[in-house]
Amino acid sequence: MVSVRWQRVLAPLLLSLLLLVSACSSPQEPSRFAQTQEETTQKGAPPAVDPDAQKGGSFNQFFPRSVEGYEIVPAQEKQGFAEYKVNQDGVNVAMLAISDTTGSGAADKFQSSTETIATYPAVEQGQTATAILVGDRYQVKVLSRAPSFTQEDRAAWIEKFDLNGLANLQ
Repeated sequence: MVSVRWQRVLAPLLLSLLLLVSACSSPQEPSRFAQTQEETTQKGAPPAVDPDAQKGGSFNQFFPRSVEGYEIVPAQEKQGFAEYKVNQDGVNVAMLAISDTTGSGAADKFQSSTETIATYPAVEQGQTATAILVGDRYQVKVLSRAPSFTQEDRAAWIEKFDLNGLANLQ
């Protein structure tokens, strides 16, 4: 009787151990991002942001301030980039961003631009983004997050940035 009880306890325990070991040792399919991860983390891979790019904090002074009906809220800041939210009645209606295009090739899209905003070359990026290139280096972008925030609104908000100050940033 004692040996039968012992076998009843041991059998499920061994089965569980077998399942655990086989599950841990089965080969996994590589993630669809594995190749990109490998390429971007290898020694000698180019950095995502040029080391000479401005610190994101240096852009803060050039963003528009809150105006009646709109609250401007810092959202993200990192090397070469800063982003703010535009909220209206507590709802995010747009994003404002400044990025340093140094070493990225992002400024190339402005070469063939025929549009300007505040004398700077401008491009539309899809249906929800408007961008300009300031000082041949800094991209100022406004992205609509609500259907009510139109292309004209994006252009008007670009003009609220301190573009002359940004152009003189060294």
